[in-house]
Amino acid sequence: MLPPRQQPRSGVLHTSLSLVPADGSNSDQQQLEREKAKERENSSAEHSVIRHISTSDKMSLRDITKERVDVIAERMHHLPDDFLDKLKNELRGLIEGMGGPQHREEYISLQKAVLSRPDLTEKTLILAHRGQLEILVAIKTGIQAFLHPTVSLSQASLIEIFLYKRCRNIACGNSIPADNCTCEICSKRNGFCNLCMCVICSKFDFEVNTCRWIGCDSCSHWTHTDCAIHNAQIGMGSPINGGSSGEMLFRCRACMRTSELFGWVKDVFHHCAPLWDREALVRELEYVSRIFRGCEESRGRKLYWKCGELVEKLKSGVAEPLASKAILSFFQEFDIDPTKHQEGGEGRLMAPQEAFNRIADVVQEAIKKMEMVEEEKIRVTKKARLALEACDQELKDKAREVAALKMERQKKKQQVDELESIVRLKQAEAEMFDLKASEARREAERLQRIAQAKAGKSEEDYASRYLKQRLHEAEAEKHYLFEKMKLQESSSRASQSSVGVSEPSQMMMYNKIQDLLKNMYTTPSKGDGQSGDMRSLGSV
Repeated sequence: MLPPRQQPRSGVLHTSLSLVPADGSNSDQQQLEREKAKERENSSAEHSVIRHISTSDKMSLRDITKERVDVIAERMHHLPDDFLDKLKNELRGLIEGMGGPQHREEYISLQKAVLSRPDLTEKTLILAHRGQLEILVAIKTGIQAFLHPTVSLSQASLIEIFLYKRCRNIACGNSIPADNCTCEICSKRNGFCNLCMCVICSKFDFEVNTCRWIGCDSCSHWTHTDCAIHNAQIGMGSPINGGSSGEMLFRCRACMRTSELFGWVKDVFHHCAPLWDREALVRELEYVSRIFRGCEESRGRKLYWKCGELVEKLKSGVAEPLASKAILSFFQEFDIDPTKHQEGGEGRLMAPQEAFNRIADVVQEAIKKMEMVEEEKIRVTKKARLALEACDQELKDKAREVAALKMERQKKKQQVDELESIVRLKQAEAEMFDLKASEARREAERLQRIAQAKAGKSEEDYASRYLKQRLHEAEAEKHYLFEKMKLQESSSRASQSSVGVSEPSQMMMYNKIQDLLKNMYTTPSKGDGQSGDMRSLGSV
């Protein structure tokens, strides 16, 4: 069986994103440095000319997935770095699906647009801007690591990843197909790397030194343990190199050959168990339990029981070094005497004393196990009692908190009722003030109409009084003129009697004055005009 799954690189597994591909060598690094220097020169030259970028020159992720590569690259050279970072953050959010199904659907739409483009070849991608290429690779692979600012992959490596010529796992970075494998899966499945990806689900992770991955003895392809169990790639059978029937075997989907699992689990625990902490040891024991569940062969069945027993002990507080030592001792017993744990044997007869001794050993072992179970039960019972007391105390505390919350809720309810009553009072006051304002508005309109009517009437009274005053003045003046005419007439008559003859012109004037006086008596409304005429006559 293959040894535990190791990191394909030399050294420790690097989980940071600033990784260089395994076969990148110095040429890729030099090319990357030349590209960075060229970009800095271009940015410094353009910075002196381009100060402001209009919004019409900016683009969206949809433009990058649909427009020509050279056109987008030319536009990206004129965009500020902040805008490119904004585009990458937007794509990172779409891949994470933080916005719910809408973001996921938008990302799937972008991925379909990229996968449906036949023009994205090596010849055209060489012309692409580095940020544009990173976005295209991230959309196609669905991996956010390519958008991280510390990723130091060269543009040539990004193009190879986009074209399925290099592994998309940054921690692996091997050329595809790895090791020039010619199996059906490596040759027909795009982007598959047999050094770090699962044969069934084609996914990768950074888990090493674990039973989570199963390696094939024949073709060295790897498979997730869970994928193998769910797809019935793990089952009972007889190994090709001989052995007991009913043994748990792994059937590789790549080469369709079987590998024995008991020895593989033993090797994994022998190499890695001392390095695991409590959580890792429990997880690995649970993986082994899932692998050997339902096994009919004695070794596998006892391993299944042993794993379940150790998981219970670890959960109850047993130290992980003791559990590791117990599982390693279990495997060492099979190495020392493989026939000790086999059932059935060859049907040989035993001596009575040997049988009695073996029965006594079995009974003693059963008693020890019962004592261990009793101690375990007592410890579990005590722990449960303590947990129950703690739970009762917590319930009391919660009851007090609930009572306090109810009181607080009642106070809040009273405050809300008071506020609602105040609000209703204020609404009633507002309605009352509104009603009074309407009444005052109507009163003001009524007073305005009265004032307008009184103003019109006062104007008419003033005009009538003025006309009456003028009429009185005209009558007084008429009376004065009439008396004056009488006096003049009497004086003229006296002068005529003394002289005897009057001048004709003077007589005509007297006649006109008399006619005017008659008209004045007949038309008194024309007093103003007549008074003017009288004034003219008086002056005459």
